[in-house]
Amino acid sequence: MIYYLAAMRPKQWIKNFFVFAGLIFSGNLLNLPMLLKVTGGFLVFCLLSGAVYLINDIVDVEKDRSHPRKKNRPLAAGLISSRGAAYAAAAAAAAALAAAFALSATTGLIAASYFIMMLLYSFYLKSIIILDVFTIALGFVLRVVAGTEVIMVYLSPWAVMCTFFLALFLALGKRRNEKVVLGENANNHRVSLETYSLALIDQLISVVTTSTVVSYFLYTFKTGQHLTSMITIPFVLFGLFRYLHLVYSENSGGSPEEIVIHDRPLQLAILLWAAVSLVILY
Repeated sequence: MIYYLAAMRPKQWIKNFFVFAGLIFSGNLLNLPMLLKVTGGFLVFCLLSGAVYLINDIVDVEKDRSHPRKKNRPLAAGLISSRGAAYAAAAAAAAALAAAFALSATTGLIAASYFIMMLLYSFYLKSIIILDVFTIALGFVLRVVAGTEVIMVYLSPWAVMCTFFLALFLALGKRRNEKVVLGENANNHRVSLETYSLALIDQLISVVTTSTVVSYFLYTFKTGQHLTSMITIPFVLFGLFRYLHLVYSENSGGSPEEIVIHDRPLQLAILLWAAVSLVILY
């Protein structure tokens, strides 16, 4: 059982905290009924993303065995079978979708859309340049949308844009890391890497970094407390620049959640941003 849980990559469930964005920024973090509903949505996406990871590992098992880091995943290492992983993925997905529809019909539809989109990604979309990172980014947006719909609060379009560009930023950083670390074997691991060049990835990262900063600036300006919200901009800038430093100078970026867990300066920037944001909001 422990190997199946590991194959669902619980460390990456940190991404599902985007579900709480609507609750926090609508000023309802202390509303217990709403908090419980959003927590339910968070658990739904943990199960769904875990099921997707299992399916993705089944599809890529042979490629993962030639990857310096992914070869240690339970399926690639032979600790679990493909059939067992398929059964676990089906059970996790069924439980997650049932829970999502129990929360609300809209939440269920969003969760189902996310699952279908990620299935398409696992089998087809991840091989298509640009569309692969767009799909990943839309997955983050759907998390945010689900978290707001389950409690019926307003979702700022600028918050959607910030989420989309930030997710693109992380996804492109991961592609760059794969291109550099895997070298000549990159194309064997991921088909889209054959089309990506480092020059193209670097240019896309430059565009997306600027877009992330501008969209966040406009988001803070459009909120009712824009003058005080702008105080958080330096923390966002530092976080983005620190991440760029890790991607370009230390060849990190292959696992964004690992960077967040282990890099102290980035952790400090996130904690300060969260603390100042909470003071402003509450």
